[in-house]
Amino acid sequence: MTALLEKALAEISKLPPPQQEEVAAWLLAELTDEGHWATSFANSQPTLDALADEALAEHRAALTEPLDPDRL
Repeated sequence: MTALLEKALAEISKLPPPQQEEVAAWLLAELTDEGHWATSFANSQPTLDALADEALAEHRAALTEPLDPDRL
């Protein structure tokens, strides 16, 4: 465990139990969510590669037009 994490846990331990529970629930949710996103992005790489290849091919074939932010 890192020193920073130990310091954070020491500060959390000073909180009343209900607040400790809230912090723990929040942290676990964040860790779970982060794992979900990491998995989703890892599994989407082939699709992203294919979409990028398609966009580049369309650009090379002059099938694209410049983006005009004022028209969005």
